[in-house]
Amino acid sequence: MLERTKSGKTIDVTFVLPAHHPAGETSVVGDFNRWTPGRHPLRPRPDGTRAVTVTLPRHEHISFRYLAHGDYWFDDEGADGHDGQNSLLHT
Repeated sequence: MLERTKSGKTIDVTFVLPAHHPAGETSVVGDFNRWTPGRHPLRPRPDGTRAVTVTLPRHEHISFRYLAHGDYWFDDEGADGHDGQNSLLHT
């Protein structure tokens, strides 16, 4: 799930997943962090989910995926689209 908060020329995008699915550490990787695993790990929230917020420029098309423990890559069902390989985000 994606949560968005617009602010001027940027947008804060919060990437949200259930607390224990998939199990283990999970990070979001994509164009915005040069596909670097572990740079944006999801952390537990009081509501039982885990999330990370990334500030991005507005009016961009960004590819991203999640990477979980055990080299498990997966897409976001709530993304703005999919290109056959990655989830797509339109800021």
